[in-house]
Amino acid sequence: MGTTNVSLLEPMKTWVECQVSSGQYGNTSDYIRELIRRYQERKQAVVLLQRAINAGVESGAAEPFDATSFKLRIRERHVVR
Repeated sequence: MGTTNVSLLEPMKTWVECQVSSGQYGNTSDYIRELIRRYQERKQAVVLLQRAINAGVESGAAEPFDATSFKLRIRERHVVR
């Protein structure tokens, strides 16, 4: 595992120390690794969301939606017989 030194402003340093002293994290490195993991997950979620948005935009103009006929189709499909 590599080592990286990070300089923090005093309020940030105090915040990190409080998170570690709360017992949730074993040390500062554990806390920073958790932040990075969460950030990576969030970035991936944004990428997936953007892909879905792009696919929707590229799919063309929206068509009118008839809620009544939609409900009927769903009921017909899921009727217990």
